Amino acid sequence: MTNGPFDVLCIGNAIVDVLSRTEEDFLVTENLDKGAMMLVDTDRSEYLYAKMQNRIESSGGSAGNTAAGLASLGANTAYFGKVADDALGATFQNDMRALGVHYQTSMLVGGAPTARCMIMITPDGERTMNTYLGATQELTVDDMDPAIIRAAEITYMEGYLWDPANAKLAFRRAAEISHSAGKQTAITLSDSFCVGRFRAEFLELLKSGTIDIVFANDAELKSLYQTDDLNVAVEAVRSDAKLAAVTMGEDGSMAISKDETHHSRAYPISSLEDTTGAGDLYASGFLYGLAKKMPLKSCADLGGVAAAEIIQHIGPRPAQDLKKLAIEAGLIS
Repeated sequence: MTNGPFDVLCIGNAIVDVLSRTEEDFLVTENLDKGAMMLVDTDRSEYLYAKMQNRIESSGGSAGNTAAGLASLGANTAYFGKVADDALGATFQNDMRALGVHYQTSMLVGGAPTARCMIMITPDGERTMNTYLGATQELTVDDMDPAIIRAAEITYMEGYLWDPANAKLAFRRAAEISHSAGKQTAITLSDSFCVGRFRAEFLELLKSGTIDIVFANDAELKSLYQTDDLNVAVEAVRSDAKLAAVTMGEDGSMAISKDETHHSRAYPISSLEDTTGAGDLYASGFLYGLAKKMPLKSCADLGGVAAAEIIQHIGPRPAQDLKKLAIEAGLIS
């Protein structure tokens, strides 16, 4: 049984985020690449966790954050992601359901614990992430519920999901089911280091039509096409993808189709506190607009409103009602 139809199904690594403010020298001392997402094993995870001061724990994961943003906008949203049958797994499951997200992925029993991501936030708001994947690596084809996939207008996947081999196969299956139902698929490239690991595979997903819509920031897009010129990257993705949404920080964003480019300004903020989840929430606004058949410019504007909300506080989930903010901005009624 489903509670569909769904506007968007999000598939990703179900992760509990552990956030802490830190100084630049901590990153140097611990040999951490600023702004990157690095995968760590159990020992490294426990070591870094112990080093973090004044920790804030919050259910996260890239696609999970996007699902939370979609729910805040009022979208009917579903989520696939694997957690363990442990305390953190129960927290994640309860958090998603409390948001109104349809989340029924079975818990992993007797295996690795629920994943967690240690996020160090430097004074400039940049986040450096160290992720222990744990139970997320056990998301498999068996977790891809065909009825939910067919009921979703758009099936959206995070690039980070491409690290676990089982999850990679699972998404390819989800894409097949989605397209067989006449629906659309989307991916976020997640970060430049992720692109570096899987550039050829990401390009194949776009060129083969397995993915219809790609989300990226300007650095990720340039990394995908191995160029320092954003205009070159934009024209390349226009050729390869049916639709691309590219964020550019304070310079706003672009929605790029085969024959159009729509620019959207960055939504004004009072202060930059934490960029964690900015791209995820931009995707939630954009995907909401797409699912509701709104013009591309409006989709990008909605993404900007959602991203602006998230970077003004610590944590990757909305602190305000995004639907209310979108109404105040005149984007939805």
